[in-house]
Amino acid sequence: MQYITPFYAAIAALIFLLLSVRTLLLRKKLQIAVGDGGDENMLRAIRVHGNFAEYAPFTLLLILMLELNGGAPQAIHGLCVLLLTGRVFHAWGVRKVRENLAFRVAGMALTFTSLLFATLGILYLAFARAA
Repeated sequence: MQYITPFYAAIAALIFLLLSVRTLLLRKKLQIAVGDGGDENMLRAIRVHGNFAEYAPFTLLLILMLELNGGAPQAIHGLCVLLLTGRVFHAWGVRKVRENLAFRVAGMALTFTSLLFATLGILYLAFARAA
């Protein structure tokens, strides 16, 4: 059996790698080894990278749990697309000091939606099996 979530996890890993490289290159350019050095652009790069690391793995884990418990393939694809789109939108919106609030808000909304529906799907399947 081939699972769906690992494909999207691999794409998420590539995005995470790009965010990591972006942060490292900015550190090199600004000569900031640790922390943000008081630079707003460095702070934003750190937070974009960190925010991705905070939300993407946990949500992907929940989506994988849903998939392993019999979640519909269409739902799994949809949740993964929502999550990755949300993370990219958020990164795009937050990356600059003059941030694009619409992208930031949309990114968080999409991320929270995927997180919530993965959670509700798992709970639904657990209760449906228990009944």
